[in-house]
Amino acid sequence: MVRRRRLEIALERVDAHPEPKAWLEQYTIPSRTASEILSIADMNGDIDGKTVVDLGCGTGRLAIGAAILGAAKVIGVDIDLEAVKVAKANSERLDVEYITDWVNADIDAVMGRFDTAIMNPPFGTKIRHSDRRFLLKALSIADSVYSLHKRSTRDYLLRLIRERTRSLTLYEMELQIPRTFDFHERRRYMVEVDLYVMRSSGGGKLESKSSHSLYE
Repeated sequence: MVRRRRLEIALERVDAHPEPKAWLEQYTIPSRTASEILSIADMNGDIDGKTVVDLGCGTGRLAIGAAILGAAKVIGVDIDLEAVKVAKANSERLDVEYITDWVNADIDAVMGRFDTAIMNPPFGTKIRHSDRRFLLKALSIADSVYSLHKRSTRDYLLRLIRERTRSLTLYEMELQIPRTFDFHERRRYMVEVDLYVMRSSGGGKLESKSSHSLYE
């Protein structure tokens, strides 16, 4: 089993997007946050030997992490060709190219069924309801879904997914976003986020947890 710290160090080797696009909200997820999400999924038995999809994979940090943790197959999907090219190069550098496939397409093109979806989708600040679109797509193609969203949208998203999930757990986290675009005025921003851990289909009970306990 890969320890979380070793996973975090490995994910530091994943290159970020060389020219991120603001309208696509292309922020690279920090390796610490990625390793935390992946470790939760791994402890739940949702990675090792499973088929995993990452919608809006960017340069592949979550998808590659799933491959490192023993997924049987990982598919990364992104509408941005440059991101997909970097993700493929990253997978080769970390020796998981035979486990990962990279698809340059809109998420609506994704077909089939997966054991697990793990993703850091757009927050919907640039394209309205893009967070909703990614979430509903993931729930339609995967048995288990791990998805990161701004805490300010919690009430809205809970109403959206309650009847589409049979169990739901929230992990409260903080996402550090470094200065990425010209309109950023500070060196880094801390964003309050929720990790939604869902089993698809049917209503379910909501649990809420703080991520702080994971490091104790």
